Amino acid sequence: MAKTIEIFSAGCSACRQTIEMVKDISSDQHQIHVRDMHHDETAALAMRLGIRSLPAVVVDGKLAGCCAGRGPDEHALRSVLRSSHQTP
Repeated sequence: MAKTIEIFSAGCSACRQTIEMVKDISSDQHQIHVRDMHHDETAALAMRLGIRSLPAVVVDGKLAGCCAGRGPDEHALRSVLRSSHQTP
């Protein structure tokens, strides 16, 4: 099932690594959008989604559980992308 993946980034090295990781583990059917935190609209969206640190990954409009604390985790992201329903 295709998912919409948003990566919230400030352009740092860790953010670039997360963008590459998500692209590497995602299938072509998923839509990937990189959101630049330097834009006011993106920062406001990040606040609404509960993003407290960067980089952060949002799948189908929900902050991926792996990104709620210590940052993106490849294993956890793979699990989210395989599932038909995401859990917080």
